[in-house]
Amino acid sequence: MSGDANRDRGAAAATGRDDSAGGGGLGFYPWYVAALMFLLYSSNAIDRQILSILLEPIKAEFGASDTMMGFLTGPAFALFYATAGIPIARWADRGSRKLVISLSAVLWSLLTALSGLAASFGQLALLRVGVGVGEAGGSPPAQSLLADYFPPDRRGRALGLFAAGGSTGAAFAFLLGGLLWSRVGWRGTLVIVGLPGVLLGALVWLTVREPERGRWERGTGVGPMPVRDALGFLWRQRSYVYVQAGVGLHAIASYGLAVWMIPFFMRVHGLELPQATTLLGVVSLVVGVPALIGAGWLVDRITSRDARWYLWVPTLGAILSAPFSVLFLFAPTPGGAMLGYVPHLLLNMTYAGPVFALTQAIVVPRARALGVAVHHLVQSLIGIGLGPLIVGFLNDVLASRLGDQAIRYTMLVAVSGNVLACVFYLLAARTVREDIEHMRRSA
Repeated sequence: MSGDANRDRGAAAATGRDDSAGGGGLGFYPWYVAALMFLLYSSNAIDRQILSILLEPIKAEFGASDTMMGFLTGPAFALFYATAGIPIARWADRGSRKLVISLSAVLWSLLTALSGLAASFGQLALLRVGVGVGEAGGSPPAQSLLADYFPPDRRGRALGLFAAGGSTGAAFAFLLGGLLWSRVGWRGTLVIVGLPGVLLGALVWLTVREPERGRWERGTGVGPMPVRDALGFLWRQRSYVYVQAGVGLHAIASYGLAVWMIPFFMRVHGLELPQATTLLGVVSLVVGVPALIGAGWLVDRITSRDARWYLWVPTLGAILSAPFSVLFLFAPTPGGAMLGYVPHLLLNMTYAGPVFALTQAIVVPRARALGVAVHHLVQSLIGIGLGPLIVGFLNDVLASRLGDQAIRYTMLVAVSGNVLACVFYLLAARTVREDIEHMRRSA
């Protein structure tokens, strides 16, 4: 009898369904946790994105160059965001994930608010370092937590919703950034957008229950995994390694464009800051958020037949977006630019949900927060660290010849990372099915 029960549990884990829960019904509470993680990631994204919306007024007050502003929004944040993520993720894999999330939210939110009091460019850069350390403790434990609340065949939806928090936060950063700047300046804007995250951190601590680690996977090996063993396991998962290279290139495009979008519309198309922020905020909400959620729902439906769709979906999105990216950057009018930007955004938002779900599918429960942290390490050092800096540096280099039009070409350099990423996604697709099976045997 016990053998039959074990086989049933193994079958449920392999298919991602929990028959013991009454036909796989999850109930309300897991979706409440997912919604709270969505709000937390939105706060994370607002506090990360808001500085790029305020780039021009901050640059003017401190007399900074584009290279300096690229450093402020890139390496100053990314280096510590990336490196702090590894030890914080180890803490989350060994201890209370909700504690890590709560403390991190309070830290990044308070330091964002304090950034509004910076008296110099150097002080602002140091505070952004602190924001990066705080935000490092947000996504890895949150994704690990959601993987234990949702079975594999529902994780795409849950993690797609989580990923949509990033786009929602960016959208509200655009919408609130321009509106608040026009009323309270850039300093007051940073104070106002920073404080709500403190309340969200408290809500996580008070209302979220820590789930059983690895509850949907076979086996009982869910205790702490030595860091050397965990990193060795990640390295042997070849699809995981290739995906990190692809995500790094994808992130160069994403962050290189995101940080310089407002200056692009102001310099090339003559929009005022509130006009540009409102326009981009509305588009991010209407296009970006549904795209992320839809991509998560899609991979849940199609990866049950072939796990390679985890990689094929972002590959198709990146390839199909390329001509629209060129149209967006070189259209002569703001309306023409938006005709290119909307499909560019729609297609490029298809990568986050599938990649998040893939990471949870191929990494053992004992190392899931670490797996996400390594993902963020690569994404941050390559994407956040280099993307904005490359665009800012090239802007300064080309300004003498091209003036304000230089940003069209420098952003094109960044967006080429999307197409290059496809090479690594396709390499990852070659081994992903074997890697999922290896994870199940090792869980």
